[in-house]
Amino acid sequence: MAKRKASPPAAVRCRLGGAGASAVGWALRVATSIVAWTLLLHLFTFLGIPRPTLPVARPFCLGGRNSSAAAEAVAAAGEAAHLAPPALRPRRLYKSNGYLLVSCNGGLNQMRAAICDMVTVARYLNLTMVIPELDKQSFWADPSDFGDIFDVNHFIDSLRDEVKIVKELPQKFSEKVPLSMQPISWSSEKYYLRQILPLVRKHKVVRFSKTDSRLANNGLPLKLQKLRCHVNYNALRFTPSIEALGNKMVSVLRRTGSFIVLHLRYEMDMLAFSGCTHGCSDEETEELTRMRYAYPWWKEKEIDSDKKRLEGLCPLTPGETTLVLKALGFPRDTRIYIASGEIYGGEKRLAVLKTEFPNIVRKEMLLSDDELRPFQKHSTQMAALDYLVSVASDVFIPSNDGNMAKVVEGHRRFTGFHKTIQLDRKRLVELIDLFEDQELSWEEFSVAVKELHMGRMSQPTRRRVIPGQPKEEDYFYANPHECLGPAKKRRERLKHIEI
Repeated sequence: MAKRKASPPAAVRCRLGGAGASAVGWALRVATSIVAWTLLLHLFTFLGIPRPTLPVARPFCLGGRNSSAAAEAVAAAGEAAHLAPPALRPRRLYKSNGYLLVSCNGGLNQMRAAICDMVTVARYLNLTMVIPELDKQSFWADPSDFGDIFDVNHFIDSLRDEVKIVKELPQKFSEKVPLSMQPISWSSEKYYLRQILPLVRKHKVVRFSKTDSRLANNGLPLKLQKLRCHVNYNALRFTPSIEALGNKMVSVLRRTGSFIVLHLRYEMDMLAFSGCTHGCSDEETEELTRMRYAYPWWKEKEIDSDKKRLEGLCPLTPGETTLVLKALGFPRDTRIYIASGEIYGGEKRLAVLKTEFPNIVRKEMLLSDDELRPFQKHSTQMAALDYLVSVASDVFIPSNDGNMAKVVEGHRRFTGFHKTIQLDRKRLVELIDLFEDQELSWEEFSVAVKELHMGRMSQPTRRRVIPGQPKEEDYFYANPHECLGPAKKRRERLKHIEI
């Protein structure tokens, strides 16, 4: 059989094709074409015109001695095009009815949820929104601005197809005192349409002085509910420095396998505000009471701590939390990340927890002093670091159902129903008291705790709706079920983690 004649090498074929241009010239032309094509795609996107299809790739010759260098130049040009920022969403064009200023109140997660609500209100009323102002008067006295915590440009760009957001009020309005008001809590979109929109049209600028829980959990149009999710899970991205440190901590924790996050809300402000003093000394109780009276906007002053605890309205103490973790079956070597500010009572109050679970870490143990120094006097930025680790953990366990516990739970549901153990504090304190009074054996106590929480692991479910009692129904940001897809897919996405 005659042998098939070998084909000439590619370089020879190129020369046979008559390509006489230099490698540098070809590389320059190719790189220029890639850049021009990228700009063209951006232009088409901005004008809302469907993108043209890419031309079919065809063989081409680079010729000359420096063909490898030319190929590297083309590859570098392609890499640069690949790394170019993604095309912006087409801007939504609308006639603005006025400007909305919002002054958020509370901690990081209370403000986060409020920002989502206010973007939704601005979109519904066709308003121009100014970058939100953050609370600087709360217990933490954090001077952080929006741009110190969140990526401002990403926030604006990712929402440009929904609402126009500006960094500051135009100069012509700077000397005017806007109408400042507090919207009615848990209001529907109809309240904003009928009561707020006429005020904005009249005054051109309206400031909401408080923004927490000003939009209903339920009964809103589906597109508004989905917008709240888009803001929360896509637009509100932390600054690159916060994201980098958060990712670093998660990476360090992952090196040793799985880990859980314990959100231990046993902090001075929480105990003073709630009046929960179980386990505190007389001196500590007096200190917490003085603090409660020192803040005039904390309306409840005389509080029966024992009664409140039995109603399940107090955060578990570190000692109570230790019993619960053991009863749930977490082994002694479980890697536990403590997400919290300064624990009231310091290290002595954590002694029991550390004795039973010695593999405990905090951000101060995972990051250097130099890395943490820029954040240390900014409690909201520190909370953002805890937020990132909490969302990424294998199991999240909050000792209290505050804003962080709820918002993190919802975020974990959104990313695949990762396990969040929602502690039933009312039943737990009853069981703990029975065990400590020796009315229950350890085995009985452990079985009871496990059975109590079998249905409280953030499985797919719909929010509980209680007409006329919005404070008592399930919180939208803890379970944004409208954004989680069909029930069948939710069940398929449910992630089971053995404990």
